[in-house]
Amino acid sequence: MSAEFKTNVLVVDDDKEIVGAIAALLEREGYNIYKAYDGLMALDTVMSNDIHLMLIDVMMPNMDGLSAIMRIRETKNIPIIVLSAKSEDTDKVVGLSVGADDYITKPYNPMELVARVKSGLRRYMHFGAIGNERSKKREDVLAIGGLELHLNDKKLLVDGEHVKLTATELKILELLMRNPGRIYSAEEIYEKVWNEEGFGVENTVMVHIRHIREKLEINPKEPRYIKVVWGLGYKLEEGNSR
Repeated sequence: MSAEFKTNVLVVDDDKEIVGAIAALLEREGYNIYKAYDGLMALDTVMSNDIHLMLIDVMMPNMDGLSAIMRIRETKNIPIIVLSAKSEDTDKVVGLSVGADDYITKPYNPMELVARVKSGLRRYMHFGAIGNERSKKREDVLAIGGLELHLNDKKLLVDGEHVKLTATELKILELLMRNPGRIYSAEEIYEKVWNEEGFGVENTVMVHIRHIREKLEINPKEPRYIKVVWGLGYKLEEGNSR
């Protein structure tokens, strides 16, 4: 990454005090901050600027956070972190289902927020999304059954057709494709993909796996590729059987 490069983070919340506090916190870490106060502003900002990560609240006027995430996911693959109130556990699951990569509970711990932003950006850069020259030079392709994962340009082909995954979904699939047949527990997947200790992360991983299946499989209820090994975890199979 060149010295001139600046990481752009978009903070979205209808509470301007929260936006200001998060902006000040992340600016101290060297990030360039964009601000938005509803989903429509967020959508316009992402489409008009080179945003590398977004933090977004759920309940907002004009366009709520979940609707904004779905619209952004139509064209953008940036890491998205949902800001969720403690009492709104369903927001976390729904947020992950529509394309968010992670969530932070309000009231947030400043150190945790910074750590999750850094973790999200690390995953994004690892896959070559922000000027990662080493990733750009990689030309390896993982191929299993009808799946082809092109690591150098973050492209997944399923039976020859391009399928869009989020940065986190790509990382999970890469992990499973590098070790076909190996069973990974939810905690292992979380620790390897999120680079954090995995305690009580079953729902988070499950939602991402389900979302990947919906994109890969003809019939997600009878998956060809990602299989659940009950009580143990997940594995990727060759996917030849129908």
